[in-house]
Amino acid sequence: MKDFRYSRIFILGFGFFGISIIWALYNAYVPIFLQDTFHLSKTVTGFIMTIDNLFAVLLLPFLGALSDMTRTKLGRRKPYILLGAPSAALMFALIPVAREYESLALFMGTIIFMNFFMALFRSPVIAFMPDITPSEKRSQANGIINFMGGLGALLAYFGGKALYDMNYAYPFYLGAAIMLLANLLVVLFVPEPEEYRVPGKKLELKKLLKETTRKSSGELKENLKDVFASKERSLFAILVAIFFWFIAFNSLETFFTSYAKYHLRIDESTGAFMLGVFSLSFMIFAIPAGFMGGRFGRKRTITLGLLIVVAIMLLAYQLGESSKPASSSLNDPVVMSFMGLFFVGGIGWAMVNVNSLPMVVDMTTEEKLGGYTGLYYFFSQAANLVAPPLSGVFIDVAGYKTLLPFATLFFILSMIAMQFVRRGDIVRGKGNIYDYVPDMD
Repeated sequence: MKDFRYSRIFILGFGFFGISIIWALYNAYVPIFLQDTFHLSKTVTGFIMTIDNLFAVLLLPFLGALSDMTRTKLGRRKPYILLGAPSAALMFALIPVAREYESLALFMGTIIFMNFFMALFRSPVIAFMPDITPSEKRSQANGIINFMGGLGALLAYFGGKALYDMNYAYPFYLGAAIMLLANLLVVLFVPEPEEYRVPGKKLELKKLLKETTRKSSGELKENLKDVFASKERSLFAILVAIFFWFIAFNSLETFFTSYAKYHLRIDESTGAFMLGVFSLSFMIFAIPAGFMGGRFGRKRTITLGLLIVVAIMLLAYQLGESSKPASSSLNDPVVMSFMGLFFVGGIGWAMVNVNSLPMVVDMTTEEKLGGYTGLYYFFSQAANLVAPPLSGVFIDVAGYKTLLPFATLFFILSMIAMQFVRRGDIVRGKGNIYDYVPDMD
């Protein structure tokens, strides 16, 4: 990787920028549509919000391995971006159209297809980063692409509020267009490594699927064996930590706008704006968080980030139970207090999220980067599969006051799991993914 350039990482970050816009808008407003338009319970809403996670659990490890084995004139990741991104953008733009007809079947069909197409290219675009980044630079590179992802979420929450207040369909139309353009920039301006580009070779999908189904099933078994059979269990420990903290985070992402509307009694667009402050600080601190991981160690940085997030969750819970906003205005003291807490929480989340994927992929070889990226998403999306319905059950039984304590508990569990991780930090001065810090304690 002699031609590694940070400028290319920034352009690759546009892929994350576009994906983050889609998911931020989807998670902010689709639960409201399901509850207000179709009058579904919180538990059922939670189950529906796991469709993307179900596709991710079923498809991402396979698609990561599939893209590992793909060879075309464009490379091994870009064909999936070209197939998935335009299709997902179209389905996303049709979500408000489907709501207009007030047909649950039509609405469900639209979001199911949208989630399928998003899953089609998510794992390949994520695996693109370690493809073009040497091991010792991956925390910093992940910081850059998470900065771009945070920028996308920020645009969705802040710009989405103004558009949503004009017409609830406008954020979906604009989000689809931006996601499509952002991924086009990646395809046009980020070249894949030469060894994965075969001039004149077309993507023979049928043949590749048959071959990959056979090989990737064996590779997935081998990767899962790495998780459970290793004596040292670092890979298992970090994947469990990832599972726990994404249960916490996804429960907040799915239900916070509902918490704002039904518990704090403010507009859902104001709740989305409050989440935008979280994304703002995440974006600002994403790059420093990557350099912190490189300087002080990924494990230590993640642990400190989790401590910050837990403290913020406890303070936010106390605030939400002791005070209620007088209005939906952004100048309301309670709303401003929530935004201040979320700003600090976003810093902690950046420290966690930026350094976790590099730890996972630095526990394997270059040939299996896509497969291990798939493992990362297998556990994170499995968590997201559990989080909405489980937190929805608590909300149905005891009300929205359970949301923040629920998230806090799982952030604490993830912090405990992280203390058993012994690998994934590069020895300073070594440019090889096999050079691990054996014990971070």
